Amino acid sequence: MDTLLQQLKKRRLDLGLKQNDMMLRVGVSRQQYQRLESKGNPRLDTLQLIAKGLNSEVVLIPKEKLGAVLAVLERSVNEEQEAGSEGISSGQRDPSNSVNKKSLFDDPWQDLLGDDS
Repeated sequence: MDTLLQQLKKRRLDLGLKQNDMMLRVGVSRQQYQRLESKGNPRLDTLQLIAKGLNSEVVLIPKEKLGAVLAVLERSVNEEQEAGSEGISSGQRDPSNSVNKKSLFDDPWQDLLGDDS
């Protein structure tokens, strides 16, 4: 698993953003953001601000649930890739397959703990 700083960089690149773009998104200069990505040790409030600018959330995951979380995320990525290869957008999926459940993109934590809520 990538370090937190590697994950921040990957997310920024996945969104097609440059380090300079972070100034407009969260008010962090390119130099500050570059330093944070390369060797930073951000404060929690800075990390939350940057996560928000990257359309992300900072989440604490118990180690005993990490495997389940990673499996759910991997499954959702695979489903999205399969839908894309079939020319189906996430909003056009067959509703009979979901049995009135939200998609994993709407609620990535659904059924994670095994409760029916």
